[in-house]
Amino acid sequence: MFFWKTWKALSDAGVMGINRRNADYVLKYNKRHLYPVVDDKILTKERAIAAGIHVPELYGIIETEKDFDKFDSIVANHRDFVIKPAQGAGGDGIIVIADRFEGMYKTVGGKIISRDEIGHHISSILSGLYSLGGHRDRVLIEYRVTPDQIFKSISYEGVPDIRIICLMGYPVMAMLRLPTRQSNGKANLHQGAIGVGVDLATGITLKGTWLNKIISKHPDTTNEVDGVQLPDWNGFMRLAASCYELSGLGYIGVDLVLDQDKGPLILELNARPGLNIQIANDAGLTTRAHIVERHLAQLKKEGREESVEERVAFSQKHFGKLPNAPMSSDEANAGTA
Repeated sequence: MFFWKTWKALSDAGVMGINRRNADYVLKYNKRHLYPVVDDKILTKERAIAAGIHVPELYGIIETEKDFDKFDSIVANHRDFVIKPAQGAGGDGIIVIADRFEGMYKTVGGKIISRDEIGHHISSILSGLYSLGGHRDRVLIEYRVTPDQIFKSISYEGVPDIRIICLMGYPVMAMLRLPTRQSNGKANLHQGAIGVGVDLATGITLKGTWLNKIISKHPDTTNEVDGVQLPDWNGFMRLAASCYELSGLGYIGVDLVLDQDKGPLILELNARPGLNIQIANDAGLTTRAHIVERHLAQLKKEGREESVEERVAFSQKHFGKLPNAPMSSDEANAGTA
């Protein structure tokens, strides 16, 4: 009874649970035949490139064990690169090469590995060891993102990324994911990375969550994680909003990075984004989703649709949390809708 009352209170406050996410948003807004577009990173990248959306450059694809013969030519002009499974999840199976050393390769963590070891890893990826459902996979080799210097004081190794959840092309919530020593430099919350809420209107970071606890400082650098202004925030918002047209999926998590030279880039899309983002933002996804759904219903009555820029402006107006972007009355009341 206690747990039921607790959950009812959270639900009434607009907090989204996994059942509601699946039934009311994933199944309703994401057509099954479109899932391969987001579940396969190569297809996502190809779609993005065709649409003129910025992504890390693709150096090459390995589809069979025999294709490993192409590896040397693929990386010949690159001292650093990333090897990843096309259908991997949670950062598993990814190797980040930071440099060369005596005919071998040095990972971002400083480990020296041989060409044969890379070949064995690629064979494991191809066999489906890291893929969704264990199905045979492909390998992509791509540009290694160099994080913007703004993250140097609030991240441990690895590449921080930004997750923006969008409903029908409207950004509804954002989170910065910071690698830690515990997460082995990966921006994966389940492995010990930090999730930091981001104000949608300004791109300024809020409080963080680490191992389901609210924190204000990074455990490794001890620096404050809140109050950081993310550069080119409107660029991130436009990229995320444009992924509705890119994928055709209505409810997605868009994962982006900020490269020190290339600016905002899309890493991948997720058709079943996690719910911890609500803890980082101290806000409920259902509350915000209801606001967007009511807005969409009104637009339908008027017989019109909004552009990417209009969708971003709507989200920033209604979902900003900081003093210069107050919560709207609609959002304040939506939790009881």
